[in-house]
Amino acid sequence: MSADSVSSAAAPGAAEIADWPAFFSRYSHIVLVANSDQAQLGKMKASLPDTALFVFFNKVYKVLDAPFDGNALLVARSGSVGANIVYRREVAEVLGYFPGDRFAGVVNLRVDPGERFSRPDEFEGASVRHLDLASYFSDFYSPGRIPTSGFALAVWLAELRLGRPVMITGFSARRSARWKLFHQHDWTLEQVILRLLIRGGLVVSSEKADINPYAALARRFPELNATEAVFTGVEVLSERLEGANHEIDRLFSYTKVGRAIHTFSRWLKPKKRKVRLAEKLRATEQNGGA
Repeated sequence: MSADSVSSAAAPGAAEIADWPAFFSRYSHIVLVANSDQAQLGKMKASLPDTALFVFFNKVYKVLDAPFDGNALLVARSGSVGANIVYRREVAEVLGYFPGDRFAGVVNLRVDPGERFSRPDEFEGASVRHLDLASYFSDFYSPGRIPTSGFALAVWLAELRLGRPVMITGFSARRSARWKLFHQHDWTLEQVILRLLIRGGLVVSSEKADINPYAALARRFPELNATEAVFTGVEVLSERLEGANHEIDRLFSYTKVGRAIHTFSRWLKPKKRKVRLAEKLRATEQNGGA
């Protein structure tokens, strides 16, 4: 099955999957640019050769303030009603940041079984590939959570072992005034795995590595047992987490009235367009596509 014939929730065919190493082989470096205040895009572009590929995600206007003139690939994450930039009608705006023939096209990404692909003709004429990772993380990601797009692509690329650097920038998992951290993702697990991949040489980070005080402590006091250090760390973290949970419980008590008002106001709001589209899709499927 070719990319052009992939339906809303179908997986791409084996031929398309096998073609990914060939696709990336034309580039010397693969740089994943997270939507984050910590992304060092300018630094990365200046330090890498012109043959590097920069991979952007969804709402690129949050990290780009002008059209990008390097090799670029756009990852469009799908949701329950198709690619997010499609149902939000942002395709033309987002693609406007990638003029010229150095734009390698769009990868419509699915990472959860409840996510649906969009049709290629919904991307304003851009070249479209579909990447289905809906079952890829089922054996090691946190149950009930969904991987972020950048993390999913970084892990998948690392396992492909393409023989060229896979680099990340802005993968900080830090909340800021501009960026939210959605609870549907397991940010702690993702940071642990990314750091393991970085330390294993499978992924390269643009951020300066933090000094590990525990490793320095072990060098200074070699008689300390590494296993005991791990258990001690877990013990301290558990005590601090318990203390934080106690304060959170108090905050919930103090804000009970405000939360009740907020819940009631949300109940009065009309359904969002995304919810209406999802209900329409489910009704269509139940009626046999009629």
